[in-house]
Amino acid sequence: MLQILPRNQGKDPVSYEAGSFCWQDGAMPTVAVCQFAPTASRDQNRARIAELTAEAAARGATLLVFPEYSSYFVATMDETLAENAEPVDGPFTQALQALAAEHSVTIVAGLVEEAAVGRVRNTVVAVDASGIRASYRKQHLYDAFGQTESDWVEPGELTAPETFEFDGLRIGLMTCYDLRFPEVARTLVDAGVDVLVVPAEWVRGPLKEHHWETLLTARAIENTVYAVAADHPARWEWGTRWSWIRRA
Repeated sequence: MLQILPRNQGKDPVSYEAGSFCWQDGAMPTVAVCQFAPTASRDQNRARIAELTAEAAARGATLLVFPEYSSYFVATMDETLAENAEPVDGPFTQALQALAAEHSVTIVAGLVEEAAVGRVRNTVVAVDASGIRASYRKQHLYDAFGQTESDWVEPGELTAPETFEFDGLRIGLMTCYDLRFPEVARTLVDAGVDVLVVPAEWVRGPLKEHHWETLLTARAIENTVYAVAADHPARWEWGTRWSWIRRA
């Protein structure tokens, strides 16, 4: 699912079905929320990202946001994560850089990064034609409701906020479960961030889409910033997980 948020050519705010996200004038960039369901095929994932990037760029987007685990994903985590992990500047990121150069865009996406033996890092990179602009390793791992991401994933260190400049805005990176910890967004905003970008694989469950919407809205409202988030679309018939873009 690709959602394009176009520039507002007039002076009035514009509202979108994905939320109460509004551009204030025509100076803001066009953002594409590029949701897809990553698989256990790295080649297929890169091909899908290339398709969505071409489509988004053709429709005028210059900042593209893809989900968490865009490079490789299995619904039940296992040893294949480590087998398919890459360096942060490895083939997946190099492919993003090539796409960014070809289409003159900036891409944010999640990848499975190499870590200690048998473990990986859950990493998000922001990439343009020049290379990696920022990278963030997920700090709050999803150990909840019977799931233990920490069995396979090494948590990121508490380092300085990961931000980058884009079209006059400062963008800050966070990942999925980080949304439940307000201080993550607050730290980014204290570093001058205008936009929170949140790649996610929001774990399915009863009414979880309401958690997703509520938390994204809260992070935007309490910090008076934009929040742009991309999730994995549902593979099952129980419902659909949506992208949400919020503005306080």
